[in-house]
Amino acid sequence: MATTDGSTVFDDAPIPQRVSRLDALLDRLGLTSVLARDGLLAAFVLLLTLGLLLVLFQFVLEAEGLVVSPAQAVVITVAACAQTLPLVLRRVRPVLCLGLVVACQVVVVAASPPDLSVGGVPVIIAAYTVGTLLPARRALAITGVAVPVGALVAGVVALVSGGRLLLPVLTHLAAGIVLYLVSALVGGAVATRRSYLELVRLRAAELVRTQQATTQAAIFAERSRMARELHDVAAHHLSGLVVQAAAVERQIDSDPEAAKKGTAWIRGQGKETLDSLRLIVGVLRERPGSGFGEDAHDAPPPGLGALDELVRTARTLGDSVDLVREGRPRQLAPIADAAFYRVAQESLSNARQHAPGAPVRMAVRFGEREVALEVVNVAAVGAAAGSARGPARQGMGLIGMGERAHLVGATLTTGAPPSGGWRVLLTLPLHHEPAGTVSAAGAPAVPAERGAALAEGGQD
Repeated sequence: MATTDGSTVFDDAPIPQRVSRLDALLDRLGLTSVLARDGLLAAFVLLLTLGLLLVLFQFVLEAEGLVVSPAQAVVITVAACAQTLPLVLRRVRPVLCLGLVVACQVVVVAASPPDLSVGGVPVIIAAYTVGTLLPARRALAITGVAVPVGALVAGVVALVSGGRLLLPVLTHLAAGIVLYLVSALVGGAVATRRSYLELVRLRAAELVRTQQATTQAAIFAERSRMARELHDVAAHHLSGLVVQAAAVERQIDSDPEAAKKGTAWIRGQGKETLDSLRLIVGVLRERPGSGFGEDAHDAPPPGLGALDELVRTARTLGDSVDLVREGRPRQLAPIADAAFYRVAQESLSNARQHAPGAPVRMAVRFGEREVALEVVNVAAVGAAAGSARGPARQGMGLIGMGERAHLVGATLTTGAPPSGGWRVLLTLPLHHEPAGTVSAAGAPAVPAERGAALAEGGQD
Protein backbone atom coordinates (compact mmCIF):
# COMPACT_ATOMS: atom_id res chain seq x y z
CA MET A 1 0.00 0.00 0.00
CA ALA A 2 1.58 3.26 -1.11
CA THR A 3 1.89 6.23 1.20
CA THR A 4 2.20 9.90 0.36
CA ASP A 5 5.98 9.83 0.55
CA GLY A 6 6.19 7.12 -2.06
CA SER A 7 7.02 4.30 0.33
CA THR A 8 5.03 1.08 0.45
CA VAL A 9 3.63 -0.55 3.57
CA PHE A 10 2.14 -4.04 3.65
CA ASP A 11 -0.34 -4.49 6.49
CA ASP A 12 -0.30 -8.28 6.31
CA ALA A 13 3.46 -8.69 5.91
CA PRO A 14 4.92 -11.24 8.38
CA ILE A 15 7.12 -9.97 11.15
CA PRO A 16 10.75 -10.81 10.21
CA GLN A 17 12.62 -13.14 12.52
CA ARG A 18 15.78 -11.92 14.21
CA VAL A 19 18.88 -13.64 12.79
CA SER A 20 22.07 -13.69 14.89
CA ARG A 21 25.55 -13.39 13.45
CA LEU A 22 26.29 -17.02 14.32
CA ASP A 23 23.18 -18.20 12.49
CA ALA A 24 24.15 -16.14 9.47
CA LEU A 25 27.66 -17.62 9.52
CA LEU A 26 26.34 -21.18 9.77
CA ASP A 27 23.94 -20.49 6.91
CA ARG A 28 26.82 -19.33 4.74
CA LEU A 29 28.67 -22.57 5.61
CA GLY A 30 25.66 -24.59 4.48
CA LEU A 31 24.72 -25.78 7.99
CA THR A 32 21.04 -24.93 7.91
CA SER A 33 19.45 -27.91 9.67
CA VAL A 34 19.36 -28.52 13.41
CA LEU A 35 21.12 -31.89 13.10
CA ALA A 36 23.96 -30.42 11.05
CA ARG A 37 24.55 -27.60 13.52
CA ASP A 38 24.41 -29.91 16.55
CA GLY A 39 26.74 -32.28 14.74
CA LEU A 40 29.24 -29.45 14.44
CA LEU A 41 28.80 -28.77 18.17
CA ALA A 42 29.38 -32.46 18.97
CA ALA A 43 32.62 -32.44 16.95
CA PHE A 44 33.82 -29.34 18.78
CA VAL A 45 32.96 -30.84 22.19
CA LEU A 46 34.78 -34.06 21.20
CA LEU A 47 37.97 -32.11 20.55
CA LEU A 48 37.51 -30.19 23.78
CA THR A 49 36.96 -33.45 25.72
CA LEU A 50 40.15 -34.99 24.29
CA GLY A 51 42.08 -31.90 25.34
CA LEU A 52 40.66 -32.00 28.89
CA LEU A 53 41.44 -35.75 29.22
CA LEU A 54 44.98 -35.10 28.10
CA VAL A 55 45.37 -32.46 30.81
CA LEU A 56 43.76 -34.82 33.34
CA PHE A 57 46.06 -37.76 32.65
CA GLN A 58 49.24 -35.76 32.21
CA PHE A 59 48.99 -33.21 35.01
CA VAL A 60 45.99 -33.49 37.35
CA LEU A 61 46.38 -37.14 38.37
CA GLU A 62 50.08 -36.72 39.09
CA ALA A 63 49.48 -33.52 41.06
CA GLU A 64 46.74 -35.21 43.17
CA GLY A 65 48.71 -38.42 43.63
CA LEU A 66 46.07 -40.57 41.96
CA VAL A 67 46.87 -43.63 39.91
CA VAL A 68 44.89 -44.77 36.86
CA SER A 69 45.75 -47.96 35.05
CA PRO A 70 46.06 -47.97 31.25
CA ALA A 71 42.86 -50.01 31.00
CA GLN A 72 40.98 -47.48 33.14
CA ALA A 73 42.37 -44.63 31.05
CA VAL A 74 41.18 -46.28 27.85
CA VAL A 75 37.68 -46.91 29.27
CA ILE A 76 37.36 -43.36 30.60
CA THR A 77 38.56 -41.91 27.29
CA VAL A 78 36.20 -44.02 25.16
CA ALA A 79 33.20 -43.35 27.42
CA ALA A 80 33.90 -39.62 27.65
CA CYS A 81 34.27 -39.36 23.87
CA ALA A 82 31.13 -41.42 23.35
CA GLN A 83 29.26 -38.87 25.49
CA THR A 84 29.66 -36.30 22.72
CA LEU A 85 27.80 -38.36 20.09
CA PRO A 86 24.27 -38.00 21.60
CA LEU A 87 24.66 -34.21 21.40
CA VAL A 88 23.64 -34.50 17.74
CA LEU A 89 20.12 -35.27 19.01
CA ARG A 90 20.05 -32.70 21.79
CA ARG A 91 17.40 -30.43 20.19
CA VAL A 92 15.52 -33.18 18.36
CA ARG A 93 15.28 -35.65 21.26
CA PRO A 94 16.56 -33.85 24.36
CA VAL A 95 15.45 -36.52 26.88
CA LEU A 96 17.01 -39.35 24.87
CA CYS A 97 20.19 -37.30 24.51
CA LEU A 98 20.39 -36.80 28.28
CA GLY A 99 19.71 -40.49 28.91
CA LEU A 100 22.56 -41.59 26.62
CA VAL A 101 24.90 -39.04 28.17
CA VAL A 102 24.02 -40.30 31.67
CA ALA A 103 24.65 -43.90 30.54
CA CYS A 104 28.11 -42.95 29.34
CA GLN A 105 28.67 -41.06 32.60
CA VAL A 106 27.93 -44.26 34.53
CA VAL A 107 30.81 -45.96 32.69
CA VAL A 108 33.11 -43.02 33.39
CA VAL A 109 32.30 -43.04 37.13
CA ALA A 110 32.70 -46.83 37.35
CA ALA A 111 36.12 -46.71 35.67
CA SER A 112 37.43 -43.74 37.68
CA PRO A 113 39.27 -43.97 41.02
CA PRO A 114 36.98 -43.54 44.08
CA ASP A 115 38.51 -40.19 44.94
CA LEU A 116 38.19 -38.83 41.37
CA SER A 117 34.99 -37.25 40.03
CA VAL A 118 35.02 -36.81 36.27
CA GLY A 119 32.17 -34.80 34.79
CA GLY A 120 32.28 -34.19 31.07
CA VAL A 121 31.17 -31.14 29.12
CA PRO A 122 28.46 -33.16 27.32
CA VAL A 123 26.67 -33.64 30.66
CA ILE A 124 26.40 -29.87 31.14
CA ILE A 125 25.23 -29.27 27.55
CA ALA A 126 22.61 -32.06 27.66
CA ALA A 127 21.14 -30.87 30.99
CA TYR A 128 21.21 -27.27 29.80
CA THR A 129 19.33 -28.23 26.62
CA VAL A 130 16.65 -30.06 28.62
CA GLY A 131 16.20 -26.90 30.70
CA THR A 132 15.80 -24.69 27.63
CA LEU A 133 13.42 -26.92 25.65
CA LEU A 134 11.17 -28.50 28.28
CA PRO A 135 8.82 -26.92 30.81
CA ALA A 136 10.51 -26.07 34.09
CA ARG A 137 8.84 -28.76 36.22
CA ARG A 138 9.44 -31.52 33.73
CA ALA A 139 13.05 -30.43 33.16
CA LEU A 140 13.77 -30.41 36.90
CA ALA A 141 12.08 -33.80 37.34
CA ILE A 142 14.15 -35.42 34.56
CA THR A 143 17.46 -33.92 35.66
CA GLY A 144 16.59 -34.68 39.29
CA VAL A 145 16.41 -38.37 38.39
CA ALA A 146 19.89 -38.17 36.87
CA VAL A 147 21.45 -36.45 39.93
CA PRO A 148 21.89 -39.51 42.20
CA VAL A 149 22.96 -41.88 39.40
CA GLY A 150 26.64 -41.02 39.75
CA ALA A 151 26.48 -41.26 43.56
CA LEU A 152 24.81 -44.69 43.38
CA VAL A 153 27.44 -46.01 40.96
CA ALA A 154 30.25 -44.62 43.14
CA GLY A 155 28.68 -46.26 46.22
CA VAL A 156 28.46 -49.64 44.47
CA VAL A 157 32.10 -49.37 43.33
CA ALA A 158 33.18 -48.46 46.87
CA LEU A 159 31.31 -51.41 48.35
CA VAL A 160 32.78 -53.81 45.80
CA SER A 161 36.34 -52.51 46.22
CA GLY A 162 36.05 -52.22 49.97
CA GLY A 163 37.03 -48.54 49.98
CA ARG A 164 35.48 -45.56 51.73
CA LEU A 165 31.78 -45.12 51.02
CA LEU A 166 30.64 -41.74 52.35
CA LEU A 167 33.10 -39.41 50.67
CA PRO A 168 32.73 -40.74 47.07
CA VAL A 169 28.95 -40.77 47.40
CA LEU A 170 28.79 -37.19 48.68
CA THR A 171 31.30 -36.02 46.08
CA HIS A 172 29.36 -37.50 43.16
CA LEU A 173 26.05 -36.34 44.62
CA ALA A 174 27.32 -32.74 44.80
CA ALA A 175 28.76 -33.07 41.30
CA GLY A 176 25.42 -34.39 40.04
CA ILE A 177 23.53 -31.45 41.54
CA VAL A 178 25.89 -29.00 39.85
CA LEU A 179 26.10 -30.82 36.51
CA TYR A 180 22.39 -31.61 36.13
CA LEU A 181 20.17 -29.42 38.27
CA VAL A 182 22.16 -26.20 38.04
CA SER A 183 22.65 -26.64 34.29
CA ALA A 184 18.91 -27.22 33.84
CA LEU A 185 18.07 -24.15 35.95
CA VAL A 186 20.46 -22.03 33.90
CA GLY A 187 18.88 -23.39 30.70
CA GLY A 188 15.40 -22.55 32.00
CA ALA A 189 16.48 -19.01 32.88
CA VAL A 190 17.99 -18.53 29.45
CA ALA A 191 14.83 -19.86 27.79
CA THR A 192 12.68 -17.51 29.87
CA ARG A 193 14.83 -14.53 28.89
CA ARG A 194 14.69 -15.53 25.24
CA SER A 195 10.90 -15.76 25.41
CA TYR A 196 10.71 -12.37 27.07
CA LEU A 197 12.98 -10.75 24.48
CA GLU A 198 10.98 -12.36 21.68
CA LEU A 199 7.76 -11.08 23.21
CA VAL A 200 9.23 -7.59 23.47
CA ARG A 201 10.38 -7.75 19.85
CA LEU A 202 6.98 -8.93 18.65
CA ARG A 203 5.28 -6.24 20.72
CA ALA A 204 7.53 -3.56 19.24
CA ALA A 205 6.88 -4.88 15.72
CA GLU A 206 3.14 -4.89 16.40
CA LEU A 207 3.31 -1.31 17.65
CA VAL A 208 5.12 -0.33 14.45
CA ARG A 209 2.43 -2.00 12.36
CA THR A 210 -0.29 -0.33 14.40
CA GLN A 211 1.38 3.05 13.93
CA GLN A 212 1.65 2.43 10.19
CA ALA A 213 -2.03 1.51 10.03
CA THR A 214 -2.95 4.62 12.02
CA THR A 215 -0.82 6.75 9.70
CA GLN A 216 -2.48 5.26 6.63
CA ALA A 217 -5.94 5.82 8.08
CA ALA A 218 -5.03 9.45 8.77
CA ILE A 219 -3.73 9.83 5.22
CA PHE A 220 -6.92 8.42 3.72
CA ALA A 221 -9.08 10.58 5.98
CA GLU A 222 -7.09 13.65 4.94
CA ARG A 223 -7.45 12.72 1.27
CA SER A 224 -11.22 12.36 1.70
CA ARG A 225 -11.34 15.71 3.42
CA MET A 226 -9.31 17.32 0.66
CA ALA A 227 -11.57 15.76 -2.00
CA ARG A 228 -14.69 17.11 -0.28
CA GLU A 229 -13.25 20.60 0.09
CA LEU A 230 -12.00 20.74 -3.49
CA HIS A 231 -15.31 19.44 -4.83
CA ASP A 232 -17.34 21.94 -2.82
CA VAL A 233 -15.25 24.94 -3.84
CA ALA A 234 -14.81 23.89 -7.45
CA ALA A 235 -18.47 22.99 -7.96
CA HIS A 236 -19.67 26.26 -6.47
CA HIS A 237 -17.30 28.68 -8.13
CA LEU A 238 -16.69 26.95 -11.45
CA SER A 239 -20.39 26.39 -12.11
CA GLY A 240 -20.87 30.14 -11.72
CA LEU A 241 -17.94 30.80 -14.07
CA VAL A 242 -19.46 28.51 -16.69
CA VAL A 243 -22.86 30.22 -16.48
CA GLN A 244 -21.35 33.70 -16.71
CA ALA A 245 -19.01 32.69 -19.54
CA ALA A 246 -22.01 31.45 -21.54
CA ALA A 247 -23.74 34.81 -20.98
CA VAL A 248 -20.64 36.71 -22.08
CA GLU A 249 -20.43 34.58 -25.21
CA ARG A 250 -23.98 35.61 -26.18
CA GLN A 251 -23.42 39.31 -25.36
CA ILE A 252 -20.00 39.82 -26.92
CA ASP A 253 -21.49 40.98 -30.23
CA SER A 254 -24.87 42.39 -29.21
CA ASP A 255 -23.83 44.14 -25.98
CA PRO A 256 -20.02 44.57 -25.71
CA GLU A 257 -20.31 46.70 -22.57
CA ALA A 258 -22.25 44.00 -20.72
CA ALA A 259 -19.76 41.43 -22.01
CA LYS A 260 -16.90 43.49 -20.51
CA LYS A 261 -18.67 43.60 -17.16
CA GLY A 262 -19.24 39.86 -17.35
CA THR A 263 -15.56 39.31 -18.13
CA ALA A 264 -14.58 41.44 -15.16
CA TRP A 265 -16.92 39.40 -12.96
CA ILE A 266 -15.35 36.17 -14.26
CA ARG A 267 -11.91 37.54 -13.43
CA GLY A 268 -13.02 38.44 -9.91
CA GLN A 269 -14.73 35.11 -9.41
CA GLY A 270 -11.59 33.32 -10.63
CA LYS A 271 -9.53 35.24 -8.08
CA GLU A 272 -12.01 34.27 -5.37
CA THR A 273 -11.75 30.65 -6.47
CA LEU A 274 -7.96 30.77 -6.14
CA ASP A 275 -8.29 32.33 -2.69
CA SER A 276 -10.69 29.58 -1.64
CA LEU A 277 -8.33 26.90 -2.90
CA ARG A 278 -5.48 28.52 -0.99
CA LEU A 279 -7.71 28.53 2.08
CA ILE A 280 -8.29 24.80 1.67
CA VAL A 281 -4.55 24.16 1.42
CA GLY A 282 -4.04 26.27 4.52
CA VAL A 283 -6.67 24.30 6.44
CA LEU A 284 -5.12 21.00 5.36
CA ARG A 285 -1.74 22.29 6.55
CA GLU A 286 -3.07 23.75 9.78
CA ARG A 287 -0.83 23.35 12.79
CA PRO A 288 -1.97 22.96 16.38
CA GLY A 289 -1.56 26.07 18.49
CA SER A 290 -1.59 28.51 15.58
CA GLY A 291 -2.00 32.08 16.76
CA PHE A 292 -3.16 35.31 15.21
CA GLY A 293 0.27 35.93 13.81
CA GLU A 294 0.12 32.92 11.52
CA ASP A 295 -0.63 33.00 7.83
CA ALA A 296 -4.15 34.10 7.00
CA HIS A 297 -4.58 31.02 4.86
CA ASP A 298 -4.57 28.94 8.03
CA ALA A 299 -7.97 30.44 8.96
CA PRO A 300 -10.86 27.98 9.41
CA PRO A 301 -13.41 27.54 6.59
CA PRO A 302 -16.55 29.71 6.62
CA GLY A 303 -19.66 28.71 8.56
CA LEU A 304 -23.32 29.71 8.93
CA GLY A 305 -22.29 33.32 9.41
CA ALA A 306 -21.11 33.40 5.79
CA LEU A 307 -24.42 32.28 4.28
CA ASP A 308 -25.42 35.86 3.44
CA GLU A 309 -22.33 36.28 1.26
CA LEU A 310 -22.98 32.88 -0.30
CA VAL A 311 -26.56 33.91 -1.18
CA ARG A 312 -25.38 37.25 -2.61
CA THR A 313 -22.94 35.43 -4.86
CA ALA A 314 -25.68 33.07 -6.04
CA ARG A 315 -28.00 35.99 -6.80
CA THR A 316 -25.21 37.67 -8.78
CA LEU A 317 -25.16 34.55 -10.95
CA GLY A 318 -28.86 35.00 -11.63
CA ASP A 319 -30.21 32.48 -9.12
CA SER A 320 -33.38 33.21 -7.21
CA VAL A 321 -32.45 32.43 -3.61
CA ASP A 322 -34.26 33.34 -0.39
CA LEU A 323 -32.55 32.97 2.97
CA VAL A 324 -34.63 32.63 6.12
CA ARG A 325 -33.32 32.41 9.69
CA GLU A 326 -35.48 31.18 12.53
CA GLY A 327 -34.78 30.96 16.25
CA ARG A 328 -31.97 32.28 18.40
CA PRO A 329 -28.56 31.67 16.75
CA ARG A 330 -26.28 29.27 18.57
CA GLN A 331 -22.53 28.88 18.49
CA LEU A 332 -21.62 25.60 16.81
CA ALA A 333 -18.35 23.73 16.88
CA PRO A 334 -16.06 24.86 14.02
CA ILE A 335 -16.27 21.53 12.20
CA ALA A 336 -20.10 21.49 12.47
CA ASP A 337 -20.32 25.15 11.41
CA ALA A 338 -18.18 24.41 8.34
CA ALA A 339 -20.28 21.32 7.54
CA PHE A 340 -23.48 23.40 7.47
CA TYR A 341 -21.86 25.95 5.15
CA ARG A 342 -20.52 23.30 2.76
CA VAL A 343 -23.89 21.55 2.58
CA ALA A 344 -25.58 24.87 1.77
CA GLN A 345 -22.92 25.66 -0.83
CA GLU A 346 -23.22 22.24 -2.46
CA SER A 347 -27.02 22.45 -2.49
CA LEU A 348 -26.97 25.79 -4.32
CA SER A 349 -24.43 24.48 -6.82
CA ASN A 350 -26.55 21.39 -7.48
CA ALA A 351 -29.69 23.49 -7.89
CA ARG A 352 -27.88 25.73 -10.38
CA GLN A 353 -26.62 22.69 -12.32
CA HIS A 354 -29.73 20.48 -12.34
CA ALA A 355 -32.54 23.04 -12.03
CA PRO A 356 -31.22 26.28 -13.56
CA GLY A 357 -33.52 29.24 -12.96
CA ALA A 358 -35.64 27.41 -10.38
CA PRO A 359 -36.34 29.38 -7.17
CA VAL A 360 -34.43 28.16 -4.13
CA ARG A 361 -35.47 28.61 -0.53
CA MET A 362 -32.85 28.23 2.17
CA ALA A 363 -33.88 28.13 5.83
CA VAL A 364 -31.70 27.93 8.95
CA ARG A 365 -33.60 26.94 12.08
CA PHE A 366 -32.15 27.11 15.59
CA GLY A 367 -34.36 25.06 17.92
CA GLU A 368 -34.04 24.05 21.55
CA ARG A 369 -32.85 20.54 20.72
CA GLU A 370 -31.43 20.80 17.21
CA VAL A 371 -30.10 23.02 14.48
CA ALA A 372 -31.42 22.44 10.97
CA LEU A 373 -30.56 23.63 7.47
CA GLU A 374 -33.16 23.14 4.72
CA VAL A 375 -32.58 23.91 1.04
CA VAL A 376 -35.53 23.36 -1.29
CA ASN A 377 -35.84 24.13 -5.00
CA VAL A 378 -38.76 23.52 -7.33
CA ALA A 379 -38.42 21.36 -10.41
CA ALA A 380 -36.99 23.04 -13.49
CA VAL A 381 -38.80 22.88 -16.81
CA GLY A 382 -37.98 19.56 -18.51
CA ALA A 383 -36.41 18.10 -15.40
CA ALA A 384 -38.91 15.27 -15.17
CA ALA A 385 -38.28 14.20 -18.72
CA GLY A 386 -34.54 14.42 -18.21
CA SER A 387 -34.66 12.29 -15.11
CA ALA A 388 -36.72 9.65 -16.87
CA ARG A 389 -34.28 9.24 -19.70
CA GLY A 390 -31.72 7.28 -17.73
CA PRO A 391 -31.30 5.25 -14.57
CA ALA A 392 -30.80 6.91 -11.22
CA ARG A 393 -27.25 7.51 -10.18
CA GLN A 394 -25.54 8.75 -7.05
CA GLY A 395 -23.48 11.92 -7.13
CA MET A 396 -20.21 12.88 -5.52
CA GLY A 397 -21.87 15.96 -4.02
CA LEU A 398 -24.39 13.90 -2.07
CA ILE A 399 -21.66 11.53 -0.94
CA GLY A 400 -19.60 14.45 0.33
CA MET A 401 -22.58 15.95 2.16
CA GLY A 402 -23.35 12.58 3.71
CA GLU A 403 -19.77 12.19 4.91
CA ARG A 404 -19.82 15.65 6.45
CA ALA A 405 -23.10 14.89 8.23
CA HIS A 406 -21.74 11.62 9.58
CA LEU A 407 -18.55 13.33 10.71
CA VAL A 408 -20.36 15.85 12.94
CA GLY A 409 -23.11 13.48 14.15
CA ALA A 410 -25.86 15.05 12.04
CA THR A 411 -28.68 13.52 9.99
CA LEU A 412 -28.89 14.24 6.25
CA THR A 413 -32.18 13.81 4.41
CA THR A 414 -32.26 14.21 0.63
CA GLY A 415 -34.87 13.50 -1.99
CA ALA A 416 -37.73 14.84 -4.05
CA PRO A 417 -40.68 16.24 -2.05
CA PRO A 418 -44.26 15.51 -3.22
CA SER A 419 -44.44 18.91 -4.93
CA GLY A 420 -41.40 18.09 -7.06
CA GLY A 421 -37.93 19.52 -7.18
CA TRP A 422 -35.33 18.60 -4.61
CA ARG A 423 -34.95 18.97 -0.86
CA VAL A 424 -31.87 18.80 1.33
CA LEU A 425 -32.30 18.77 5.12
CA LEU A 426 -29.35 18.69 7.50
CA THR A 427 -30.25 18.29 11.18
CA LEU A 428 -27.75 18.39 14.05
CA PRO A 429 -29.04 17.32 17.48
CA LEU A 430 -27.61 19.48 20.20
CA HIS A 431 -27.07 16.37 22.33
CA HIS A 432 -25.43 14.41 19.47
CA GLU A 433 -27.82 11.58 18.98
CA PRO A 434 -26.71 8.75 16.62
CA ALA A 435 -26.31 10.01 13.09
CA GLY A 436 -27.76 8.60 9.93
CA THR A 437 -29.05 9.49 6.50
CA VAL A 438 -32.65 8.89 5.51
CA SER A 439 -34.59 9.29 2.32
CA ALA A 440 -37.25 11.91 1.83
CA ALA A 441 -39.95 9.21 1.65
CA GLY A 442 -39.22 8.06 5.17
CA ALA A 443 -37.42 4.89 4.17
CA PRO A 444 -35.14 3.13 6.68
CA ALA A 445 -31.87 4.84 7.41
CA VAL A 446 -29.00 4.09 5.05
CA PRO A 447 -25.32 5.10 5.17
CA ALA A 448 -24.70 8.62 3.97
CA GLU A 449 -21.94 7.54 1.63
CA ARG A 450 -24.40 5.51 -0.46
CA GLY A 451 -25.67 8.84 -1.80
CA ALA A 452 -29.17 9.22 -3.27
CA ALA A 453 -30.76 8.74 -6.68
CA LEU A 454 -31.42 11.60 -9.06
CA ALA A 455 -35.08 12.48 -9.06
CA GLU A 456 -37.14 15.19 -10.56
CA GLY A 457 -34.99 18.26 -10.25
CA GLY A 458 -32.48 15.98 -8.44
CA GLN A 459 -28.89 16.79 -7.76
CA ASP A 460 -25.47 15.23 -7.41
